Amino acid sequence: MELDFERCYRAVDSRDQRFDGCFYTAVRTTGIYCRPSCPAVTPKRENVTFYVSAAAAQRGGFRACRRCRPDAAPGSPEWDARADTVGRAMRLIGDGVVDREGVTGLATRLGYTERHLNRMLTTELGAGPLALARAQRAQTARILVETTDLGLADIAFAAGFGSVRQFNDTMLEVYAQSPSRLREKRPIARGEAGVINLRLAYRAPLHAASLLEFLDARTLPGVDEVDGTTYRRGLVLPHGNGSVALRPAERWILATLRLNDVRDLAPAVARCRRLFDLDADPEAVDGTLRADPALAAAVAAEPGVRVPRAVDGFEMAVRAVVGQQVSVSGARTTLGRIVRAAAAAAADGGNADGLGPSGPAPAPAFTNQLTGFPSAAVVAELPDSAFGMPAARRATVRALAAAVADGKLDLEPGADRPDTTARLLELPGVGPWTAGYVAMRAIGDPDVFLPSDLAARRGAAALGLPDAARALAVHAERWRPWRSYALIRLWRAA
Repeated sequence: MELDFERCYRAVDSRDQRFDGCFYTAVRTTGIYCRPSCPAVTPKRENVTFYVSAAAAQRGGFRACRRCRPDAAPGSPEWDARADTVGRAMRLIGDGVVDREGVTGLATRLGYTERHLNRMLTTELGAGPLALARAQRAQTARILVETTDLGLADIAFAAGFGSVRQFNDTMLEVYAQSPSRLREKRPIARGEAGVINLRLAYRAPLHAASLLEFLDARTLPGVDEVDGTTYRRGLVLPHGNGSVALRPAERWILATLRLNDVRDLAPAVARCRRLFDLDADPEAVDGTLRADPALAAAVAAEPGVRVPRAVDGFEMAVRAVVGQQVSVSGARTTLGRIVRAAAAAAADGGNADGLGPSGPAPAPAFTNQLTGFPSAAVVAELPDSAFGMPAARRATVRALAAAVADGKLDLEPGADRPDTTARLLELPGVGPWTAGYVAMRAIGDPDVFLPSDLAARRGAAALGLPDAARALAVHAERWRPWRSYALIRLWRAA
């Protein structure tokens, strides 16, 4: 990927936070790389080299700036928006696939040889998959060193390093300090085991209220909840379960993670960032949408509206199917029944349909007992009484669960978007609305539009736009490549 030197240098000179995570500034005279908004004195242009990734800067022999913490910058919005192999690879690396499955597993998922994948990533990013995963590993280790009281050897393996020596060497190379020295400089207070507090950076502006309102209307007892300005939910992670509390603040989302296995820190962070769409570029999105006079006032009143995404692709697909032609509250009731039935089946107690002797079992106070949505394998085995929906829709949920459980349908962010959409449409009872909703919220496609959606048409009418599906679809062409964000604004207008 080519970087325009003059444009990058102007961003550095003005300390423009919008470019944090989009590129990194390496200063040859100091051997340090920074984010563009670093408050240090602007380096002379003849001493500067720009890199697309932190891994490429590290590969070039530079260490991370201790002042601006470039490794903690928001991720590049390109990796959310791009549907090509490099974009998919970056999303999978962020989710920890290389740490769990190696480069071989990453290449297999993407359908390329390791050699060709390494060539593509090195050409675009200046570093191959191992180097990119190593940079992420170092950041995960630094978070654990500075925010937990875990032993350093435990942190080494939790962060994905193959040995303590590799851990020490990497931390020295990236941060110019040993792990023990990092801990000395930031003494920690002992806290609850498995609890990690951290800050998730984003590009301003962020309209947090719209995220919380959207999620609050769709919470499920036992899965997620909104308490004032804090969103909590359960997480099903590669090595175990966990939960997270997310509270928006200025410049950061404050996150409190409770993990059964600290090896899940990197994928948990990636999924939380994805859920709140924290790597988006709101200036680019709002710039396109405000060019339409019909949306200009809404964008000015509420800058930085994001697309609420998902931590679990299968959960989002089930929500989409259950939500077909029913209200949000109706879908919530049906989904709650499925969750209760799955919990009862997992506990092997009570009735499999989640009903007590006098009707639905009361939902417990889940503030400290949040679990993730049941897996595809569990949902596929639930009895008919657990669904509480028409037979045809129940058959759709079963077919969806079977396809995901068998590995025939990939609903995670690294999925091939056109292929996943095509496979969804092959399922009985899945049409363009359902496939589009899944593509937008589960797979993260920023350019989905649902012209037949009733709420979208009502929102369009409220804004003075055509509310006939075909005419609205034609008008929406001017919102490319950010039609998913326009759809959220139409829903808000409705």
